[in-house]
Amino acid sequence: LFVLYGGTFDPVHDGHLAIACAARDLLQATIRLMPAADPPHRAPPGATADQRAEMLDLAVAGEPGLCVDRRELRRDGRSYSIDTLLELRAEIGDDVSVALLVGADSFVGLPDWHRWRELFDQAHFVVAERPGSPLDHDLRPELSAALDGRWCASPGALHEAPSGLVLRLRQPLHGESATSIRTRIAAGEPWRDQVPAAVAGYIQRHGLYLNGDEGRGPVTPAPL
Repeated sequence: LFVLYGGTFDPVHDGHLAIACAARDLLQATIRLMPAADPPHRAPPGATADQRAEMLDLAVAGEPGLCVDRRELRRDGRSYSIDTLLELRAEIGDDVSVALLVGADSFVGLPDWHRWRELFDQAHFVVAERPGSPLDHDLRPELSAALDGRWCASPGALHEAPSGLVLRLRQPLHGESATSIRTRIAAGEPWRDQVPAAVAGYIQRHGLYLNGDEGRGPVTPAPL
């Protein structure tokens, strides 16, 4: 099972790692944390793509079953998930099981993603959720219809088919968010305990996020 966990990781924090570790343990698979080069769903990140990847390297160092996948940094243009999956399929073939690990908040917005219906032909979805998950509420009709017959309860089912299933991943409650960490750094408030120690040192050495989200401009939602 080839698992991609994409995100901006600006910066990577303990909540991201909790999701990755929970997925690794449940799926018995390596989790590839994949930083987006040009995230289409938000304003430009506060750290460069290379810096965000380097922080990920530090975060997963010595953690079995976690690694960094830079494939979206090597591609020009926007980092659409369907393009990433089609590129991956060209490398590994159509028979290997592939899964996208995503948060529930992102998953419920799937109809806003670029060519979203095609994603089920290329990968499974593993949806990380916490108590009060948006999956427990009414989904958009087009998403609900697309998910009919795709839910599975067994992680083993993902290993037996190349794509098309959806598994819910319950994971520990973590309050960290990259936005709040950037805000805390800019405001001079405590933040170091929300990220791995090596990542905190990197942020401090490079003077990242001292201006918070200033200069980012409005965040315009766009397909993923």
